[in-house]
Amino acid sequence: MKKILQKVVILALCAFITSCSNDEQKDDTEAGTGKLSLKFDNSYNNNDLILDTQIITTANNEKLKVNVVRYIVSNIVLTKDDGTTFTYPKAKSYFIADERDAGTGYQFDLDDIPAGDYTKVKFGIGVDKEQWQLGAAGQGDFLAKAQAKDLLWSWSAGYKYLAFEGTFTSATVTESSSFMIHTGQIGGAYNYTEVTLDLPTKALVRNNIKPAIHVVTDLSKILDGENTIKLSDYNETGMGAMIMGGEALPKITTNISKMFRVDHVHND
Repeated sequence: MKKILQKVVILALCAFITSCSNDEQKDDTEAGTGKLSLKFDNSYNNNDLILDTQIITTANNEKLKVNVVRYIVSNIVLTKDDGTTFTYPKAKSYFIADERDAGTGYQFDLDDIPAGDYTKVKFGIGVDKEQWQLGAAGQGDFLAKAQAKDLLWSWSAGYKYLAFEGTFTSATVTESSSFMIHTGQIGGAYNYTEVTLDLPTKALVRNNIKPAIHVVTDLSKILDGENTIKLSDYNETGMGAMIMGGEALPKITTNISKMFRVDHVHND
């Protein structure tokens, strides 16, 4: 009986030591902070987007060639599996995705992220009213970055949140005509929108693991989303189709809010 009790005690001690060791290991890997990256991959109807040469057909049978895709990604918030959230510091939370910078220009590296298992990401497209109200001096170096990317009409007119440009033809516009879609602040309407996406697998932020969240942007949704936009309806002889305000802009803003999805997460 004494030997049996000794064995029980030894097994219990082993289980306790193993549990403590696992807890310590978990504390070591999930303590502190780590890094995470958001990578945006522009597509059109689930095909890779190729600037300048690719001919794209819209739902209205208009033929497009796209030569400019730029948009502002902002105000990133990450949600853990326990429901708690981490808001990336606002002063560092404004980025520009530019298709011309393929491979580098639209992967955004975030640092000092609390370690944990993340299941959602939220971000804005554009510049929110609170940030704008800080004035030109309150924009930090982002104002100069936006100017360099032609994402600012002027300080008084505001930022361009998205620039989608190229040429098109249609049944009624038989000679190639330019088009420009710019979203942004128009008068008292900010046309700023936010997107919340579930992650298909958890992003495991650790001091030795840097997850990469791969977001696919389906640019076809700009014209063929919840609201269908026909460029020919806005075409003016000698000027092309220019959509920078009016009744179409809030419709396009709604479309933009639904053109993103998370394709996969790398935990490396």
